[in-house]
Amino acid sequence: MSTEWSRPSESEEGFRRVVVGVSGGSGSGKTTFCRELVDWVGPENVVHFKQDNYYRDLSHMPPEQRDSVNFDHPSALDFKLLCEHLMGITSGQSVEIPTYDFASHTRHAHTVQLTPKPIVLLEGILIFSQPEILELLSHSIFVEAPELLRLERRIKRDVAERGRTPESVELQFYSTVAPMHELFVEPTKVCADKVVSGEKPFEEPIRDLLTALKMSHLKSSQ
Repeated sequence: MSTEWSRPSESEEGFRRVVVGVSGGSGSGKTTFCRELVDWVGPENVVHFKQDNYYRDLSHMPPEQRDSVNFDHPSALDFKLLCEHLMGITSGQSVEIPTYDFASHTRHAHTVQLTPKPIVLLEGILIFSQPEILELLSHSIFVEAPELLRLERRIKRDVAERGRTPESVELQFYSTVAPMHELFVEPTKVCADKVVSGEKPFEEPIRDLLTALKMSHLKSSQ
C-alpha cells in the first residue's frame, strides 16, 4: 500500500511519540489490523509491541502443570514490565523485550531489541484492562468479531503456529478464553476511541486513524 504518512523530525521542538493501542477478543482481527497499519505508514515509522511477548515464564512449574494455567487472565502477564518498556521507548530509549515459547510456556533466553520510532503500536486482548496502560495511550482501537469466527481463527492459528490440536484449542476456548473475554475483554470496549468490525476491510478505520495520528504530531510540534 502507498502511504501519505510523513515522518516528523525528532529534532522538532515538542516532538513526542504517539502510542496506539489495539485490543479486542482473541481471533477478532487485531493482528491483521496492526499489520495493515504498519503497511500504510511504513515499518520505519512504527515500533510494534505485542502483549503475547509478556506472558510470565512458567519454567519453575512441572511441564504437565503448565497447561492448567489460565492464560486469558491478566495475572498471566507481566504488565509491569510491559509498562516499563512502553515508558522507556516513548522517552527515546531502546528496550529489550522478552520472547515467549507457547509450546512450553516459557521465555526464551534471548531478547529482541526495539528502538524508538514515531508511532508506538501496542497489541493485545487485555491491554485495556490495565489502567496504567490506558494512561499511556494516545489512541485506542477495539476490534470486535462474533465468537464462532474468533474460535475458527484461533484454531487455525494455534494449530499452525503453536503446535496445538483443534480439540485442545476448542476446549481451552470454552473453558477459559470465552469466560475471560466476557469478564476482562468485552467490558473494555468502552475504553476505546473507536470500535471497528473484524469482519470488514480495515481501510476506512485505518485512514481515520492516520488522520488522527497526523493531528497528534501537528499538535506536538506546536
